Amino acid sequence: MTKKRIIFAGTPQFAVPSLLALLNSKHTVCAVYTQPDRKAGRGRKLQASPVKSVALEHGIDVYQPISLKDTESQAQLQALQADLMIVVAYGLLLPKTVLEMPSFGCINVHASLLPRWRGAAPIQRALLAGDTITGVTLMQIDVGLDTGAMLKTESCEILPDDTGQTLHDRLSDLGAQLLANTIDEIETLPTTPQDNNLANYAKKLEKAEARLDWQAAAIVLERKVRAFNPWPVAQAEIFGQTLRIWAAKALPLPPVTTSIGSVIQAQREGIDVVTGEGILRLLTVQRAGGKAISVGDFLNAHPKWIK
Repeated sequence: MTKKRIIFAGTPQFAVPSLLALLNSKHTVCAVYTQPDRKAGRGRKLQASPVKSVALEHGIDVYQPISLKDTESQAQLQALQADLMIVVAYGLLLPKTVLEMPSFGCINVHASLLPRWRGAAPIQRALLAGDTITGVTLMQIDVGLDTGAMLKTESCEILPDDTGQTLHDRLSDLGAQLLANTIDEIETLPTTPQDNNLANYAKKLEKAEARLDWQAAAIVLERKVRAFNPWPVAQAEIFGQTLRIWAAKALPLPPVTTSIGSVIQAQREGIDVVTGEGILRLLTVQRAGGKAISVGDFLNAHPKWIK
């Protein structure tokens, strides 16, 4: 095993376990690259990324360029003389010049069994598509979008009650474990080209996607509710008001004569809404300005809607 100087590039919580795995290895994390601090919260104060916070706790130099395309940023990175760059949900594209700087190139930990889902939101797109298996891929980064040769994969089951959050957390840990198991010999791993014919684009999530259309099948709506938890959270019109839907279950009930979008039952066990195919039972809801609560608690506060 050759001890390596590693640059780590990542930003959100998803990347933190991978950074910790490297910090616990025999290798040296010589620098961390992360997105510039962003305004967040009600006070709109600048907040450091989760990766930056961990890096500072461990006394690692942090760099936060807006882009890696300018010569100043590239010279700064080159001066680090890294053997390897590990990228996990960084959020910036790496130019060809940067990709060629580390001796062993740049490696990405990607939250999909490539080439199944390339792009920004592979976790949520897998849930929306009804996939039953997903995983993580160690991939050599090239100039394309998640198109590089694969080094290693690790799969996991998508559980029937998985949400965007639970699957995010599991894949985050799985990616860190895969990285920890391979980092010592990562430069000698054989590569496997991706089959572009099997690729799908996992586009970035948009708030507009979160609105539920009752014309769709109940199972499709259930997947939306799960995929969009915790962001942007599914929304629907119920009882003449917009509710955020945090948990729901598709029920294969026989056809009903009531019109699509109608509530046919509202009891403690759930609010049942007619969809284009089957019933969607709402389990956890949230009013504007309120907290996410069970349907039972919601109906206790609004007994007139019990039916």
